Amino acid sequence: MSTVLPQATDEAVSEKDVPAAGPEDAVAASRTVSDADGDATAPEPAAAAAPQPVERPVWLRLCFIFAGLSFFITQGLGMNLVMANIYQLQGEFSATVAEVAWLSAAYMAPYATFSIALFKIRAQYGLRPFAELSIIAFVVASCLNLFVTDLHSAIVIRFVSGMAAAPISSLGFLYILEAFPPARKFSLGFSIALTGTLLSAPIARIVSPSLLEIDGWNALYSMEVGFALISFAMIYVLKVTPPPRAKVIERMDILSYLLFAGGLGCLAVMLTLGRFYWWFETWWLGVLLATSIALLTLMAFIELPRKNPLLDLRWIFSKTNLHIIAVLLVYRAVSSEQSSTAVSFYQQLGLLNDQTTTLYALVLLATVLGGAACAWLMLTKYVDTAHVIALTLIAAGSFMDSQSTNLTRPAEMYLSQMMIAFGAAMFLPPVMSKGFAAALARGVPYLVNFITIFLFTQITGSMLMTGLLGSFVTLREKFHSNVLVENILLTNPLVAQRVSQLSGAYSHVITDPALLKAEGLALLGQQVSREAYVLAYNDTFLLISVVSALALVALLLHLAWMRIRPFLLRSDIDAAPAPQS
Repeated sequence: MSTVLPQATDEAVSEKDVPAAGPEDAVAASRTVSDADGDATAPEPAAAAAPQPVERPVWLRLCFIFAGLSFFITQGLGMNLVMANIYQLQGEFSATVAEVAWLSAAYMAPYATFSIALFKIRAQYGLRPFAELSIIAFVVASCLNLFVTDLHSAIVIRFVSGMAAAPISSLGFLYILEAFPPARKFSLGFSIALTGTLLSAPIARIVSPSLLEIDGWNALYSMEVGFALISFAMIYVLKVTPPPRAKVIERMDILSYLLFAGGLGCLAVMLTLGRFYWWFETWWLGVLLATSIALLTLMAFIELPRKNPLLDLRWIFSKTNLHIIAVLLVYRAVSSEQSSTAVSFYQQLGLLNDQTTTLYALVLLATVLGGAACAWLMLTKYVDTAHVIALTLIAAGSFMDSQSTNLTRPAEMYLSQMMIAFGAAMFLPPVMSKGFAAALARGVPYLVNFITIFLFTQITGSMLMTGLLGSFVTLREKFHSNVLVENILLTNPLVAQRVSQLSGAYSHVITDPALLKAEGLALLGQQVSREAYVLAYNDTFLLISVVSALALVALLLHLAWMRIRPFLLRSDIDAAPAPQS
């Protein structure tokens, strides 16, 4: 008989994370017995003893881990292949950068919320039908990418792909957690699973150059189809233990979800495209933001009076969860140094993906090592140490990058980028393990609420931070460009000499002195713009370093207070006068 897990996306909890009367006890009454095909039958009586897990052979546990990592890579490649090649796809579709950015917006709009609906669908109709239908939908969506002929059809297919990819990451968590006993699921299992979510971004940039040389867009998505078919086979061969089924979907949930999906989808599109069309210069960006606010507000009015809401907004916005949201947003802000800012810096210098292959291979290695180090720290219960090390490495790596020049090349950023990748891999698992433990301690339905927190901070938060940092770069570039231009005067002999040197390359083609000087000034303007962008990216790297350092100081102060507080309380108790007899 297979190991029985609690009903959730990441449905188990370690003994050290939850009190004795934790989620294992809370769901014991609803445990089920699985038949040979993995379908749930009638629930066992509450008084019956919970079945003991059967120890799986090592090779089978490794197969589950490999399958889960494959699901993460398969889903992540679909999301990152476009983001990694947004400038290369301009030629493929004869479009501008802003138009190609619609591909990412179309993908993220349904992906940001679809997992919430799928969680309840899976709980009510069973895990096996959910897994089998999900992977079939994903394979079909991947194959549709091969028939794309223009940008408009690509945007439609990307929207469908975003919907189909939503359940794949949940299956990745389930398969990896299936490989571990309950005591290790929220330490070793969570570290491996969350490390798996970070692998696809560097892999996409490593394999993209060779694939684009073969057959452009079709080659990129032929590989995605291949991964989808591998995942298809794994789901049908390896069967995870299904949680018990329960009727959890109410009619009002459908309306609430549609309002929530519409609101968050509009917000996702606005955040993705805002920096390309600029926030205050395109009227429909304001319409999207207003529509998002209106839909989410209406959803809140519907959900707050309900006895069994789709989302418990009071719990989501409790003091503890607001702290978790703040920590996760800080993680998205500091990890954006590598995922978006450094990538844009390379592109501004004219570096293509084939020139950064070695860098991203080292980033991939550092990510794996960081995940392994985090797993070890969580097993030894030094969870807070992982955050201290992570913030220290990200702050130091970002500060090193802030010293870049226009001559900086990927080889000179190997160490700093590896430090950031190592730290980013250590940051997320401790936060997520505590959050899921707290949600399970209140009951299985609260997992939907915590999934909402995670999705909002990691998907919508990622788009928000990427947009804000990109906008910060643009504003700082304008500032530095104005400062540099103020000092460029043709009356300055050094400036006149530089213009003459730059225009000299065209002297054998252009004989008109006025046109020749204009060409030299144009080339000098390009160099000034490049220097302004380099300074702007240095400011952004420094900003991320300062934010990481401030977060580290706040964490150290919090840890110090948690150590001192028991002694202060004990001294207050000792100083209190004894009661009169």
